[in-house]
Amino acid sequence: MSPDLRHAKVFVSVLGSDSEKQSTFAGLESVASHLRFRVAQALRLRVAPEIQFREDDTIARAARIESLLADVKRSDAAIRPAGDEATD
Repeated sequence: MSPDLRHAKVFVSVLGSDSEKQSTFAGLESVASHLRFRVAQALRLRVAPEIQFREDDTIARAARIESLLADVKRSDAAIRPAGDEATD
């Protein structure tokens, strides 16, 4: 929310292909005015905030980090001698 409560950014995580993401955001944009009305009604605001939907890629970034860490762990295990019992 902006300080004056006139603008709201909603971050959305969408799993699926690029076309599925595009259709999801198109659907959200098509109901944005209805959601704006409902938010203003529920919060009893005189001016309803403009709602903008943005992609939240937190899940994708976390999955990439997990993948990179797993690669490092596999590389470390391959380099370490078989008798070395170092803790992970």
